[in-house]
Amino acid sequence: MIERRRQIQVTLHLIGDIAATALTVPVAYWLRFHLEIVAITKGVPDWEHYLILVPMALVIWPAVFYFQGLYQRRRIRSRADELIRIVTAVLFATALLIAGASFYRPPDFTYSRIFLVFFGLCNFVLVISFRGFISGVLGRIRRSGRNLRTVLVVGAGELGRKVVDGLQAHREYGFKVVGYLDDDPGLKEKGFHGVPVLGATAELEQVVRTESVDQVILALPNSAHNRTNQLIRRAGQLLVVVKVVPDLVHFFVATGGVEELDGIPMIDLTRIPLHGWHQVVKRLFDIVGATALLLVTAPLFPWVAWRIKRIDGGPAFFSQVRTGLDGRSFNLYKFRSMRITAEDDRTWTRNDDDRVTPIGDFLRRTNLDELPQLYNVLRGDMSLVGPRPEQPEFVERFRARYPEYNTRHRVRAGLTGWAQVNGLRGDTSIRQRVIHDLYYIENWTFTLDLKILMRTLWQAGK
Repeated sequence: MIERRRQIQVTLHLIGDIAATALTVPVAYWLRFHLEIVAITKGVPDWEHYLILVPMALVIWPAVFYFQGLYQRRRIRSRADELIRIVTAVLFATALLIAGASFYRPPDFTYSRIFLVFFGLCNFVLVISFRGFISGVLGRIRRSGRNLRTVLVVGAGELGRKVVDGLQAHREYGFKVVGYLDDDPGLKEKGFHGVPVLGATAELEQVVRTESVDQVILALPNSAHNRTNQLIRRAGQLLVVVKVVPDLVHFFVATGGVEELDGIPMIDLTRIPLHGWHQVVKRLFDIVGATALLLVTAPLFPWVAWRIKRIDGGPAFFSQVRTGLDGRSFNLYKFRSMRITAEDDRTWTRNDDDRVTPIGDFLRRTNLDELPQLYNVLRGDMSLVGPRPEQPEFVERFRARYPEYNTRHRVRAGLTGWAQVNGLRGDTSIRQRVIHDLYYIENWTFTLDLKILMRTLWQAGK
């Protein structure tokens, strides 16, 4: 469960920041013109003039906060670091608001400079208050034993114990340490501060599965750097968050994120571009895009269903279990393009496959057979763009052959993807598909998504 729960706190903070910013305008107006902290010399202006600032602020604030990294999903964050980021963001956003207000203001009207000072101060206080309230509520929920992440610490030495001490001292972070792994035979079946040593590092995969581990923290000494390298590769295929402690700074990568736990920096080696605020926006884009496409293509559904049923009287729709985000299974829907008996043959679809019906061949060539998956997008099973999902039995086979294959499941599966627009459909090289899917995940941008969608439409229209 790496990605599904990461969006909750980001969304809550976004909503809180928007609410705080919208509330700032009336509060600053009341302080300036009704409480009269500073004497009024030019009369009380109409409230409507200041109400114009609300939509402007609601555009500026989320954008500035995003670029300040305030919507990056981290359970463990330095409060001092967050405070500095908020101060910087509020100052910069207020400066942008002042600049905007100077251009977009009613004729023969000037905004009170004291009001704008009050606005910045009030916004800072309200944002801190709203964020503190949200963090407090989440902290109480986690301290009560809900919304917890299960953690496995690899290394029961001084580093590992220090990490566990920090996690246990901050229950508001919502981490439950299920145990240690360590290769020292003298530590087998021992425990420290109520946390048992569950086995050796060779049992990593088994322990992650049996204990439903969400996060693996590597806390091994420098002398074990070769072993750490192996564990990083193994843990990276288990769909868990992988972090290391600072003894291993030579493993730092550009996309990694650094968190601090009571002065102990940890490096997140599994962070990808599509996280936090990006996930929220991409999901909103998926919902809007899928809804629009369903409205546009709705007239095609009865015609396609009629043509399919004319072939053999079978169902118009086809459902199959596929593997998606975080390795979870879901039912994928398509227009049926093969004969009813085709499900008995579990082989790949081939060129000139005699199982494909005439209307099915047309649907496949135009990608119209994928239209019902817009429902999967609205449900959250899939995205408009992402790696194509495979059947669970194929996933297990490909994982054994290609160690990096499981990385595809760190993002939602897509109706179309980078591999597909580069000609890798049907019975084509799995290795090349994996390479293209990993390229998409590691280099994701909204521009790349739009590029893939445009190329998909272009290829479908040929």
